[in-house]
Amino acid sequence: MKHDRRLPPTYLFNALAAMVLLHFFVPLYPLISYPWNIAGIIPLLAGIILNLAADRSFKNHRTTVKPFEVSSALVTEGVFRFSRHPMYLGMVFILTGVAILLGSLSPYIIIPIFAILMDCIFISTEEDMLDTRFGDEWRTYKSSVRRWL
Repeated sequence: MKHDRRLPPTYLFNALAAMVLLHFFVPLYPLISYPWNIAGIIPLLAGIILNLAADRSFKNHRTTVKPFEVSSALVTEGVFRFSRHPMYLGMVFILTGVAILLGSLSPYIIIPIFAILMDCIFISTEEDMLDTRFGDEWRTYKSSVRRWL
């Protein structure tokens, strides 16, 4: 099966661009005004930290971070104790932080679309590959840790 070669960060950058465009051209409703919108820095930074921590865990276990590549290790510690897909969760946090910073309602439309795309394009296939590669070890982990949070 041939997979789209675009990686998740490409989808993240496209989602960020769409959010900014919606904010400026279709702002719908001013939801959060200054200075309260500055609170968006918190989920934005949390998302960045979550992604960096997950990436570090992959590197420490010498396994791939790229979707659709065969994993050499099942990472279950660190941020993976709380989420099976902390990098995608981190990206959703980043989008949420940017939506809060922008302050209008329209950017929030992108967040569930992004999460659904990640689930359909990447997560379901990755989980099937992990099940095939790690079997019972994966199923035990899967039963004890949520997909997102």
